[in-house]
Amino acid sequence: MHWAKKTNEESLRETVYEIVAQIPQGRVLTYGAIARLAGYPNHSRLVGRIMRGAPDGQLPCHRVMSSSGRLAPHFPAQANLLMAEGIEITKTGKVPLKQYLWQIE
Repeated sequence: MHWAKKTNEESLRETVYEIVAQIPQGRVLTYGAIARLAGYPNHSRLVGRIMRGAPDGQLPCHRVMSSSGRLAPHFPAQANLLMAEGIEITKTGKVPLKQYLWQIE
């Protein structure tokens, strides 16, 4: 029996989900940081597409945002979920990354 070989995107999807699952409460990561950690440093938009297709309620997707700290435009609950974890949202609708970015050692 032959097993279907995973495509690069399938492998990346699994890796992205593993990384996102580890983001601690009260911390955030950017699409670009996740792409770099996954070994695809120039694929932050692909990470964004993968996150849009993430299974509901199984990952802390609300902890992922743009490199400017801007929240996802089609995720209205994101701000409330972040604030419930003690993460500040500025008046301009951004997360201050210097304060809340997960510093992976």
